[in-house]
Amino acid sequence: MLSRFLKRIFDLVFALLAAILLAPVFLLAALMVKLFSPEAPVLFKQRRIGYKNRPFIIYKLRSMSDQRDENGVLLPDEQRLKPWGKILRASNLDELPQIYHIILGQMSWIGPRPLLPQEMQVMLPEEQELRQSMPPGISGWEAVNEGKSQNRRQMAEFDLYYVRNWSLLFDLKIFFKTLFIVLLKLRPADALRAPKLSAQEIISADSEPVTPPDP
Repeated sequence: MLSRFLKRIFDLVFALLAAILLAPVFLLAALMVKLFSPEAPVLFKQRRIGYKNRPFIIYKLRSMSDQRDENGVLLPDEQRLKPWGKILRASNLDELPQIYHIILGQMSWIGPRPLLPQEMQVMLPEEQELRQSMPPGISGWEAVNEGKSQNRRQMAEFDLYYVRNWSLLFDLKIFFKTLFIVLLKLRPADALRAPKLSAQEIISADSEPVTPPDP
């Protein structure tokens, strides 16, 4: 499909340019992480589900400290998210290492959010297959609407809407909405975003699909 080919060309060209132009910014951000939180690696890595349900290891700049309690258990996220981490998240600088994934073809600039394996369970098998028919993105329809989701199922519905209605123009719309949110620092605080996956959200194979939200 020509549109998919053009999307990949756009991804690759702009990822290569970004990797070169943003290299100094990445190095400064990495240095900030190391200076403020030297107890752990600069990069955070985690297993996510990618294109066509292929798992991959995603890399981000670490935005939380590695603080633990007396038993060696990590403290809650809200206690480990320090001012330097909030800056990284608000500016999306923690996402810079994902340019590497775009160059490799594992991700796109725009696409569904790269999910944790357990988060796939909020969708029926056919919904999972549909959602993963597009490469995951650094930004996406769910990302620019993340303050509107009350749970992980609703987040998935935004991504399903994106895949069902995908076009290059839709990607362009999301791209400019992302710039608007980043430049004006309109990204909602973590406390206002959907909470972590709950057992009640996991659906069985015989459940009925939920109608996706309108844009």
